Amino acid sequence: MVRAFRNYEVRIASHQTMMIRMFSDRCRRLALGVLAFSAVVSASVSADAYSLPDMGSSSDSMMTQSAEARLGKLFMRSVRNALPVLDDPLATSYIESLGTALVEADRTAGGNFTFFLIDEPVVNAFAGPGGYIGVYGGLILAAETESELAAVMAHEIAHVTQRHLMRSFEDQSKLSLPTTALLIAAAVLGAQVSPDAGAAAIAGVQAAALQRRINFTRDNEKEADRIGIQTLAGAGHDPFAMAGFFERLAKATRVYESNAPEFLRTHPVTADRISDSLGRAEAFGARQRADSLRFQLTRAKLRERSYRRAEQSVAHFQGTLREGRYRQELAERYGYALALQRARRFADAKRESDTLLEAHPSQAEFIVLDAELDQALGKGTEALAHLKQAVSLFPSQWPLRVAYAEALMTAGQHAGALDELKAVARVRPANAMLYEMIVQAATKAGDQTDVDRYRAEKLYVEGDLEPAIKHLEMALRRRNVPYHDAAQIQVRLDSWREEEREEKRRGGNPLRTAPLSTR
Repeated sequence: MVRAFRNYEVRIASHQTMMIRMFSDRCRRLALGVLAFSAVVSASVSADAYSLPDMGSSSDSMMTQSAEARLGKLFMRSVRNALPVLDDPLATSYIESLGTALVEADRTAGGNFTFFLIDEPVVNAFAGPGGYIGVYGGLILAAETESELAAVMAHEIAHVTQRHLMRSFEDQSKLSLPTTALLIAAAVLGAQVSPDAGAAAIAGVQAAALQRRINFTRDNEKEADRIGIQTLAGAGHDPFAMAGFFERLAKATRVYESNAPEFLRTHPVTADRISDSLGRAEAFGARQRADSLRFQLTRAKLRERSYRRAEQSVAHFQGTLREGRYRQELAERYGYALALQRARRFADAKRESDTLLEAHPSQAEFIVLDAELDQALGKGTEALAHLKQAVSLFPSQWPLRVAYAEALMTAGQHAGALDELKAVARVRPANAMLYEMIVQAATKAGDQTDVDRYRAEKLYVEGDLEPAIKHLEMALRRRNVPYHDAAQIQVRLDSWREEEREEKRRGGNPLRTAPLSTR
């Protein structure tokens, strides 16, 4: 375990060093701009302003829900620019289902949450504005049980519900909404934020001054631990998992303090904190809960992806299966089949897939893998038939529907793929990856109205409100738009225009109280 953590962090440390150098070069070239910018906001980042506001924080009343939602979208755009967000439907579906169960068990939770995966071997997770919670692949691989993963996610959910992050920035009254989002991203993600624009470099300087506001105070951490443990217990997980996981991470990396997991740097673990968590867990009692198969399958997929070359991955899973070094054989065979697929050993992978499907014929991960292998082996008709049957049997499993749409696209049935993806979008709105797929399908199907409409939706999800409005206006001006579609587009357009007017009334500033309308 120690060696594994050291390997994780050595790779990340070198990456961060490179990014810091890039930041420094940019910042030196923009020194005059930084000084001017700093003069504007220096009063709001003074060293004595780091105390936690009380529960009646003015941020609750000054920032509208729509403004915080857009702040979250802009934050997420910075995340996507800086980090490899894993847009794998199956893995995303798993982390969403775990996160949703935890939110439902949190009595203080309200509003929307978006859970997503970062495809890097870093042991970390973070919470952003608007309920965006990122989980690194390295954290899932480091967690020995599903309850340990749930513990970290419950902790991050508590940071959101208690508005720890937003209270830290409530006094940034001179900053526009996009600049605030970039500043938060720079502070939360540190040197990983891409410095590809002058604004990013400036935000990086300010983020350094504000880092202590993001590295939550002891009171923040204690509150997040307390609520997180309640959430764990309410969701049926082991409430002792939080203290146990934090303590194990701390012990495993104590000798290598400079290369400690990123989670421990942003969420310092002390003996008092662990003792406190153990005491709170005692009130609920220990609970033994078996890990779900989906947890093990997601870990196997991430493990397979962690190897740079396919032959390395194949050798790893061959070794673990031969020596019996695994916790769940089906999950290990799934990882092996994925490795064989990447190595283009499709016939071998198909034999493994057949074994998996025989054991669990309704498991979405196995159905999708089998269809992909059928297509690779030239059996596209069989793949389509199997996926169509699976969708009819399990219509609520959206990864199956996405896989079916992709198979339809491969078969040249673009209109059918478009219909399938639009059906998924109705139950899964605000998904940038899905909207991009719809745009591609609509382009090939020759439906220009849907191209404009869903490109607008993608831009809106990414925080680009003005171009989103323009694309929606273009969709409405197309000829022969069905009445029902035109009515939906008009309602959406009216909503976005009102949001734009509200932002202009605030001068682009999410924390400024808008004047009363005279209309």
